[in-house]
Amino acid sequence: MKKTGLFFGSFNPVHIGHLIIANHIVEHTDLDEVWLVITPHNPHKIKSSLLNDIQRLTMVRMALENYPKLKACKVEFDLPQPNYTINTLTILQEKYPERNFYLLMGQDNLASFHKWRNYENILTYYQILVYPRISHKIVPQQFLNHPKIKFVKAPIIEISATQIRNDIKAGKNVRPLLPPEVYRYIDEMHFYKK
Repeated sequence: MKKTGLFFGSFNPVHIGHLIIANHIVEHTDLDEVWLVITPHNPHKIKSSLLNDIQRLTMVRMALENYPKLKACKVEFDLPQPNYTINTLTILQEKYPERNFYLLMGQDNLASFHKWRNYENILTYYQILVYPRISHKIVPQQFLNHPKIKFVKAPIIEISATQIRNDIKAGKNVRPLLPPEVYRYIDEMHFYKK
């Protein structure tokens, strides 16, 4: 069984923080791969600020070209919107029965995990790997020593895609925050300028 981590996000845009976390986890755990699952519409985000799905998928694919253990996953593009993680996990498990899927999540998300749809089912069937974030949110006690939740050591990366978009709009140089090919694509396509 291949162990596959699922790293969900809007990736609007994908930045070096995403790559650092995904690569660190695949290199420092027993996962075989990490899939970056591009979310068409997170139920908790305003959709109008998103580039279209194909543009974000293109950027993720560009960013991952030199990372053989990292893959772009567009499974959610074909699911009803807004989509919930439990549905995606179920679909992926049916589609790839030879894989064990693990959910990757920042510690900030774990603090509100009890509000996710069917979170108990996720914990019944899947392991969760939690990476550190600078967060002042309190993680509920029930998750701190849960047998299905493992806290992994990883660099604390606080790069925000929202800040990158705002900086581009303000004409600031964001080149160090983006994979070079993604920077070029955003620049050529004039994304996030207005």
